[in-house]
Amino acid sequence: MSFIIILIKSIIIGGFVGFGAGVGAARMFHAPTVQGMGSFRTLGELNACAGDAASHFSFGLGFFFNAWASAVGAGTFTQDVSHRIIPNWSATVWSRKGKSVEETLHNPKKMAISGTVIGIIIVSFLNLTSAAIPDSLQAIAVKVLVPAANLLINPVMPVIFWLAALDAGKRTGVYGTVFGGLAHLIMGNAVPGIVLGILIGKGVDENGWSKLTLTLFISVIILFVLSGFFRGFDLTLLQQFRLGTPQWLQLLHNLFGAGGK
Repeated sequence: MSFIIILIKSIIIGGFVGFGAGVGAARMFHAPTVQGMGSFRTLGELNACAGDAASHFSFGLGFFFNAWASAVGAGTFTQDVSHRIIPNWSATVWSRKGKSVEETLHNPKKMAISGTVIGIIIVSFLNLTSAAIPDSLQAIAVKVLVPAANLLINPVMPVIFWLAALDAGKRTGVYGTVFGGLAHLIMGNAVPGIVLGILIGKGVDENGWSKLTLTLFISVIILFVLSGFFRGFDLTLLQQFRLGTPQWLQLLHNLFGAGGK
């Protein structure tokens, strides 16, 4: 009976997730005319497969085994399910020789249909197999997968993004390094800062210091300041340098409940 309940819930959730991931990925190719839903890496990886069915399938398959292991071992889905597996396998359904990407990958209606079906299949499979694994085996898998996932998040992914920033040009590399370092200090992960640094660097390279790039730069600075304040980074920094904490600053943090006491 529990398997039937899991299956029904998986069909509903998988359908919604697959629909959103499929149509959202396709709409990204029509920006800025319409608003899409996805991430830059999803767009780049779909472009790299260039509408080839075998490439889309093999790319998604590579991340499927990782997502399966995570679901079985930790009982959680990785972001690869919605960012990489569903969009690429949805594109596989329509990709045929002689068909352009405009007819397949860039078509929101087709990607919505295939995404819904693929989402239902993937989510149902992952949930049912995860539920079928004994608790003792899941505990063993968690001890292996959690450390591996932590190593992937830090430091593997930050290094990959940092190398990409350096490869994109001198200015992009500088901004990526600076903002990545700040993000690591404040947020504990350099990836968000490196990505923002890449956006600013490439924006300045292509358009100069226009109103758009200047607004983006100021917004990023404000983001870091607010993030540091609400995480209590400024208090921690003052304490580590043994400079003492001004009373007005401590009161300001207490007023907003923003880190430290």
